[in-house]
Amino acid sequence: MLTNPPLSLYVHLPWCIKKCPYCDFNSHGIKQGQQLSDIPEQQYVERLLEDLAQEVPKVWGRRLHSIFIGGGTPSLFSAAAIDRLLSGIRALLPFEGEIEISMEANPGTFEAEKFLGFRQAGVNRLSIGVQSFNAKHLEILGRVHNPEQAIAAAEFAHQAGFNSFNLDLMHGLPQQSLQQALGDLKTAIELKPQHISWYQLTLEPNTLFYQQPPKLPQDETLWDIQEAGQQLLAEQGFKQYETSAYSTELSSQSKHNLNYWQFGDYLGIGAGAHGKITRLDLNLIQRTTKKRHPKDYLQQDWAQVAQTSMIPEHEIPFEFMLNALRLIEGVPTTIYPQRTGRLLADIQPEIDRAVDDGLLKSRAGWLQVSEKGGLFLNELLQRFIQESSPLATPKISIREL
Repeated sequence: MLTNPPLSLYVHLPWCIKKCPYCDFNSHGIKQGQQLSDIPEQQYVERLLEDLAQEVPKVWGRRLHSIFIGGGTPSLFSAAAIDRLLSGIRALLPFEGEIEISMEANPGTFEAEKFLGFRQAGVNRLSIGVQSFNAKHLEILGRVHNPEQAIAAAEFAHQAGFNSFNLDLMHGLPQQSLQQALGDLKTAIELKPQHISWYQLTLEPNTLFYQQPPKLPQDETLWDIQEAGQQLLAEQGFKQYETSAYSTELSSQSKHNLNYWQFGDYLGIGAGAHGKITRLDLNLIQRTTKKRHPKDYLQQDWAQVAQTSMIPEHEIPFEFMLNALRLIEGVPTTIYPQRTGRLLADIQPEIDRAVDDGLLKSRAGWLQVSEKGGLFLNELLQRFIQESSPLATPKISIREL
C-alpha cells in the first residue's frame, strides 16, 4: 500500500550569464546585446507562484520538507525576488518546522554580495558552484569567475550567517593532474564548508564538450584522483554518504537530495522542472514536466505548459533503485513497498543474484550497494529493468541531481 513520503519542492530559475560547455541542464545564457536587467524577474516569480497554485491540489494537507532553488544561476535574481518567491510559497503550502531551503549560487562579487539578502529572505543553505580553484581550469570550463572570487564567495557565506553551505567541485578536468585535483579539494576544505559535492566531469550529450571533446586525463589518473580525494576528505572529517556527496555532520547532509534518493515526492515548478507525486487517491505515482523554454513557460496556458503521466508499473523498480543505490549506506527494505506500492518479493530474485555476484551487500532488512557494485553501478541497475520496459536498451547515465 502506498504511503505519502516527505514532500519537497524544486524551483527552476533558468537564466545564467553564459552557458558552460559541459552543462546539459535547462539553462539559458544572456544573449549578446542583452543585460541582466532584461531577465523578466518579477514576471517569472509570479508565474512560478501560479504554477505552484496549479500543483497544490495534488498535495492537500501535506507540509514541505525542503525547497531547492536551482538553475541556471538563481543568484542572478535579486534578494527581493527570492523573498517574494518564498513568501508566496509559504502562503500556498505549510512548511515543516525544520525545513531546509537551499539555493544554488555562483561565485562573483555581483552575486556574493547578495548572500545576506538571500539569508534574510529565508534561504538557509547555499550550494556554491565553484567547480575549481585553478584559473586555467575555470577558463577551460567556461566559468565566469576567478579563483579569488570563488574563495570570497565561501567567506561571504560564512559572514552572511549560513551555518550550512555546499561547495560544488569537479575533478577529472581537461589537463588536470592528481596534484591539481587534490589542490582544489584542499582549498575547499580550508574554507570550512559543511558539505562538499565532488564528482567527475562527464561529457553529456547536447553539450559543446560532447560535440568537441576536450582531452581528459587517462583512466589511471582518474582512478588515482578518486582514491586520493576520497582518502583526503575522510581524513579531514568529511563522510561520504552518497556517490558524490560528503558532509562533516549528519545534520549537514542535503535533506532535499536525500528525499530524492529515498524515492520521496517532489513538486517541480519553473521552465523544464520535473515533479514526482504519490497519488494515494489513485494508488499511482504521477510524473509532471514543464515546458523547457522560458518564453513558452511564461506565455503558454497551463494545458500546454504542464504534461502529466503516470510512471508505468514495470519502470518503478528501476526508478527506485536508480535513486536508492546512490546512497552509500543504502535504504531499509521497508521503504520499497512504502514508496512504490509494490512487494519486495517481486524483485527479491534480482536482489539475491546481485548479492551472490557481489554487487549488493548481504545485510538483513537493508538494500546497500557493495564496493564492487559501486564500480559497476550501471550493470547493477540494468538488472532492475524489466523486459517490457522501453528503458531496456539505452546506456544509463548516473548524474548529479
